[in-house]
Amino acid sequence: MSTETLTIARLGSGGDGIAETASGPVYVPFTLPGETVAVARVKNQGTVMSMSVASPERVEPPCVHFGPDGKNGTCGGCTLQHASDALYHDFKRNLVISALKSKGLTPEVAPLVIARPGERRRVVFTARKTEKAVLLGFNQAGSHHIVSIDHCPISSDGIISRLDAIRRIAGALATSSEPFRLTVLETSTGLDLAFEGVKKVSARERHAVTETVLSLRGIARVSNDGEILIEPQKPEIDFSGVRVFPPAGGFTQATKPAEDAMAELVLAALGKAKRVADLFAGSGTFALRIARQAKVHAVEGDERSLKALDHGARNTQGLKPVTVERRDLFRRPLMVSELKVFDAVVFDPPRAGAEDQCKELARSAVKTIVAVSCNPTSLARDLSILTAAGYRIRMVTPIDQFLWSAHVEVVAVLEK
Repeated sequence: MSTETLTIARLGSGGDGIAETASGPVYVPFTLPGETVAVARVKNQGTVMSMSVASPERVEPPCVHFGPDGKNGTCGGCTLQHASDALYHDFKRNLVISALKSKGLTPEVAPLVIARPGERRRVVFTARKTEKAVLLGFNQAGSHHIVSIDHCPISSDGIISRLDAIRRIAGALATSSEPFRLTVLETSTGLDLAFEGVKKVSARERHAVTETVLSLRGIARVSNDGEILIEPQKPEIDFSGVRVFPPAGGFTQATKPAEDAMAELVLAALGKAKRVADLFAGSGTFALRIARQAKVHAVEGDERSLKALDHGARNTQGLKPVTVERRDLFRRPLMVSELKVFDAVVFDPPRAGAEDQCKELARSAVKTIVAVSCNPTSLARDLSILTAAGYRIRMVTPIDQFLWSAHVEVVAVLEK
């Protein structure tokens, strides 16, 4: 380890400041472009010891758990609370611009659809039972150390106000001091708690969880590794008037404002399309909204999510026909012969993207394609496949869903 004085040149894709040195770039968390800092350096990583020149874009972080001076350790949930809104918003938009440019794509990129504090309805905690209490919070960046929280400015009040209740349930379920994950989803009928990695759950723990949940209010469901332990009420989410009961531990967009913004862009892009395929459809985030204006074929690999989508469609009046198909689109993408019946296709894959599916779409005559992505890098690859086949990128919109992080959602519209 050595001590050096560095000047930060830019922000990296992960949100760390980057200083250029004779031996290569050095990554320094919690710094901003233009700042001069003394760092303790280990290889290409630097830890701030002191700062002699601060950026005018530096602001006071709103969370006591953020940064190297964070209370009870540094929470790894956020990376950019110290940046001004202007700098932060430009950073997110430029993540998309840079990813597209790396593939030779230079479409106009719209301003970032911003996120605000308190919007997160789905939060993934790390937890561990100790002799005295349950640690519930987030891992420190690059560490297994859990920073226990009592405050989180990104999360909804409906979750943060129930942390004590969540700890009680976790304490009733946990059987050892091994860490586990807990996804908390705020739904219209109560909190949905999905535990992962709690081992050796016996009848004793099941009874304890049941007794604990029944003594509390506002808990809709508790599950462990997908198995429902107790469900006083079915967790319910609303897709523009369609009631859906998501599966235990299933995927849901982290904030409703971001989900609504993405859905609005998707619906506007589809225009008067009469037959639409929604690929990687999940529980129906887009498919059930599209069904208000067009026939939809929803394709999804997860059976439980597909059943939730189908149930929502079957129990809602006023929708156009919705058909569903369980299919692993990574192994079996929709082929050109299957795509010919659709006016438009929407796809929203996991972070890996939809490379093989895009190769089939590239050979098709589908007029409109709407790509939704949580990974600008894989999106850029997929769009390059489509543009090489004659598709034109009509619109690209970045959407912030994970406030103060280096993650950004994107909606891209293409026409042939």
